[in-house]
Amino acid sequence: MTGAAERIAAILATLPLKPGVYRMLGAEGEILYVGKAKTLKSRVSSYFQKNITHPKTLALVARITDIELTVTSSEIEALLLEQTLIKTHKPPFNILLRDDKSYPYIVMSGDSPFPRLGWQRGRSAKGGKVFGPYPGAKAVYETLELLQKVFQVRQCDENTFRNRDRPCLQFQIKRCRAPCVGLVSPEAYAEDVQNTVRFLQGRNPEIQEQLIVRMEEASANWQFEQAALFRDRLQALKQIQARQAVYCEQGEADVFALATQAGIVAVTVLFVRGGRVLGSKAYFPESAEEDPDVILAEFMAGFYWQQERDLPEEILADRDMEEAGDLLAEAFHQRYGKRIAVRHRVRETRAAWVDLARLNAAESLKARLANRIHLSARMAALQEALALEQLPARMECFDISHSQGEATVASCVVFDSEGPRKRDYRQYLIRDITPGDDYAAMEQALTRRFGRNSSDAVLPDILFIDGGKGQLAQAIRVLDLLDIRSVLLVGIAKGEGRKPGLETLHFVDGREPLHLPADHPGLHVIQHIRDEAHRFAITRHRAKRDKKRRESPLESIPGLGPKRRRDLLNHFGGLQEMEKASIQDLAGVPGIGTALAETIYAALH
Repeated sequence: MTGAAERIAAILATLPLKPGVYRMLGAEGEILYVGKAKTLKSRVSSYFQKNITHPKTLALVARITDIELTVTSSEIEALLLEQTLIKTHKPPFNILLRDDKSYPYIVMSGDSPFPRLGWQRGRSAKGGKVFGPYPGAKAVYETLELLQKVFQVRQCDENTFRNRDRPCLQFQIKRCRAPCVGLVSPEAYAEDVQNTVRFLQGRNPEIQEQLIVRMEEASANWQFEQAALFRDRLQALKQIQARQAVYCEQGEADVFALATQAGIVAVTVLFVRGGRVLGSKAYFPESAEEDPDVILAEFMAGFYWQQERDLPEEILADRDMEEAGDLLAEAFHQRYGKRIAVRHRVRETRAAWVDLARLNAAESLKARLANRIHLSARMAALQEALALEQLPARMECFDISHSQGEATVASCVVFDSEGPRKRDYRQYLIRDITPGDDYAAMEQALTRRFGRNSSDAVLPDILFIDGGKGQLAQAIRVLDLLDIRSVLLVGIAKGEGRKPGLETLHFVDGREPLHLPADHPGLHVIQHIRDEAHRFAITRHRAKRDKKRRESPLESIPGLGPKRRRDLLNHFGGLQEMEKASIQDLAGVPGIGTALAETIYAALH
């Protein structure tokens, strides 16, 4: 028995029959997994039973060399501590919500006579009114477009609004009333803003009653164009309300539903605010658990603690969450001071919400399975094309992006049997090389990825290099220096005119270059991973390049703060004139001494 096995056996023999948090540690003392338990002895011991078959659990147990325990006074305290530790340490096996973003919200600004309607991620109000959350940016854009058509509240930014001297295209197509040039009174605009807020709060009946009254008044006063405008708005609102399959005048809830098949778990979260279903979002958690009820309980806990969330009035689930629900409700009260009911036995409209969430979970799972089957067929075709003994479990692709040597960035994307594995993507900012030297950039990226100081010890089965024989030779040299022999190296050389389907695959094991047909499923996998590496690299490159171009060279000079920079620019009239100035000219500016003038001159030349 090894030292690690003896240590674990000793820990298992002395586990307490109390609630608490356990931390699974790896060979270097790193935290692999954090979990909570109602009874530490039974929960931790379950990982080391002989009948464990789940591949994720097996992979976790194979890497465990030590276990740390924290006993707590209650299961609620254990839940709160577990989520705090996960958020702090980000263990690699706690990955339920690793790739999740903050949800988008619609915002009505409150600091102007003509408020703006926009959106943001996160709930911070910043003086305005916030509505949401929405499941994604697409739902927000659709809602904003709808509100433009119905209420015509401006959506342009403040700078554009302040500097307009004539109406823009939005006014011409009747999606804005041009408050920027005074074509609408503050009173009329305020009414549009108020109706927009009512709509976002789900108070459609009030808006409809008001529009009917205004339409009749305008018609009685022979203002038929105005009456037609109110009529069109009324019809649009009725169509919107008709689209809502499940609608009531009040209610605020997050609705969770889980579906599982063939080892894949899909969780759908349905967002209901103001009685309206704002949309849903699907997740596919990879959990070491096998019980769907436990997976959903873990997911719900992480959902609200690992990301900043807008807490609803109630949480609904599609399965019995009685014990876990009571635990979550009490944890919410202790952490946020808010009583939130967690229910699964509901009726009428709420039951319809749960059914809708369950339907979405089933459809998301079906789509995931279909994509997995399609991807499996393409992976099998790739295995055959590359003459591999087995399907590749992990593939990586490197790409270099720069603009004539400026802001060089390397990307590493990872694919496994289920497609892109985005949490393992890496970006490398390339430094200290000759600008435009792709070979040196590739060498630096590969060294940082596979070198001894790399935090990722997992080697890919296939390493794709976006480039021809030169980039491939550089990769061979780096891996030889690092004594890595088990990775299949493949160079992807673009064809004539860089057209898809004309790629040439280069190898290092004596094989001849390979040309696959344009419709070959294996080639499609290679194109996908190559294009994803390019997208990931160029996105960061553009951001870095644009940031650099927005910066002034004066900002990098030590001892030169904002006031002195402003004084220099005002004195010389601009950066070009400053570059022409001598050290004596620079030292003559108030507040700039000889020593600082010499530093500025050296930095500019």
